[in-house]
Amino acid sequence: MQQVALESNAVFVSIEYLAILCWGLSGGLSAIKKGYDDIFSIMLCGWVTALGGGLFRDVMLGDLPPVGITDKGYVLTTLLSGVIAVFAHPEIKKLKWTMTLIDALGLGLFAVSGTEKALAFGTSGMTAIFLGMFTAIAGGLVRDLFLGDVPMIIRDRHLYAVPSFVGCILTVLVWRGAEHGMFDLRSEMMLDVLIVVVVVLIRVLSVAFNVTMPGALHRTHVYLPERRYLKRPVIHPHVDEDEADEEEADDDDNENGRGRQ
Repeated sequence: MQQVALESNAVFVSIEYLAILCWGLSGGLSAIKKGYDDIFSIMLCGWVTALGGGLFRDVMLGDLPPVGITDKGYVLTTLLSGVIAVFAHPEIKKLKWTMTLIDALGLGLFAVSGTEKALAFGTSGMTAIFLGMFTAIAGGLVRDLFLGDVPMIIRDRHLYAVPSFVGCILTVLVWRGAEHGMFDLRSEMMLDVLIVVVVVLIRVLSVAFNVTMPGALHRTHVYLPERRYLKRPVIHPHVDEDEADEEEADDDDNENGRGRQ
């Protein structure tokens, strides 16, 4: 199994822990905002937000038990984020751009690492892209469903899923290039770093300049072919012959009356 490049870089492992911490804080703040302010609910939402995506990825890959419950560092980091959210949530809410930047870092790192782990398990490129996106966004999706909110991936009109999708595609291309001997491990690590930077830039710039995904077109006229119907003959199956004769006589009288006039 090929080594995941980012996991061999201590700097990015540290940033990944920082991203887990911030995503845990984000989950805890969401619980507090919804009124679920007991410490268990805060820690549970933090754990789901930070590690839920990786848990789904590992289950789908058959890598059991998932790292979300076996890696002591990850679990303790999410528990620490819950404790911090309990005491410092008023101050954390003021750090909008800091949290946005670190959230974007986590988005890029988890997209790249999730895609590479899926590829290391021998999946196809398309499957790896989906699993990489699950790693990056599924935690927040499950958190919002738990709290009864519209998921962030739908609620946030800014570019959120798109940066992770771009990062996953680029990661697959770099991985395939490394498999064919185009890059050594050092070059692959540098390219992975560049992919994370691209994801962060797309996300942060979309928030800073209010770049949103296009929506449905507003149109007032509908272009559809006109409907044409065949006239059906009028049939009265329950009219007897006497009534039919009376109707014919009435028709003749009416015609004669029109002629005299």
